[in-house]
Amino acid sequence: MPFNWKDLTPVAMLALDEFILWVNTDEPYQSAVEYLDAAKQAGLGKFKMGGTGSKQEDQIITVALQSKAGAELGYIPFKGGGDVAVQLVGGHVNSSVNNPIELTLLISAPGVCAPVRVRRQAAAYDEKITDTMAWQDVPTCKESCIDFQYLMLRGIFMPPGVEQEHVDFYVDLFTKVRETPEWQDFMKKGAFNPSFMTGAEFENWLAETEDLHRNLMTQAGFIAQ
Repeated sequence: MPFNWKDLTPVAMLALDEFILWVNTDEPYQSAVEYLDAAKQAGLGKFKMGGTGSKQEDQIITVALQSKAGAELGYIPFKGGGDVAVQLVGGHVNSSVNNPIELTLLISAPGVCAPVRVRRQAAAYDEKITDTMAWQDVPTCKESCIDFQYLMLRGIFMPPGVEQEHVDFYVDLFTKVRETPEWQDFMKKGAFNPSFMTGAEFENWLAETEDLHRNLMTQAGFIAQ
């Protein structure tokens, strides 16, 4: 892209979004390891991973999982998470790595189940999302012996050159929003990590995450050497 996050004014991290490896309930896989082992045995590109767009988060995660598991997944880009969910429920792809909120309405219906969270630490949400499972019951990559994690930023930026008082206004606004029951309920329903950062702490996190993405995208072959 012809710009960098440093060309904007960081305001606040509002949350970090999870990714979950989803499969169709008609498939026999009960874990990420079982799924990836089956993909490995099936051979190059036989298992299809549906995702949103190309060379974005979904494909980066797909390439990373391939690398960790030694499997070769065929990645198919779609226009949005809703389209991906439809393809998964319809059995047209074998898996997806949608955010939790994108499949919240479908997880209790026939069609999808969630083998693993694409992170190392389990979330503390214990309210049931199905008759038998809460978000905290979905195992992590670490628990599934896969050394990988990925979290997606949900944050606010402003144009360059704004006054500090304008930044402070929005920091104060979103601090109040985060305290509302509606926001907290939204965090639970979507299994969000409710991390909040502003100022230098947020900028340091962005710099580290930029390096992480550069490394991941280079390994995936998305950035020219």
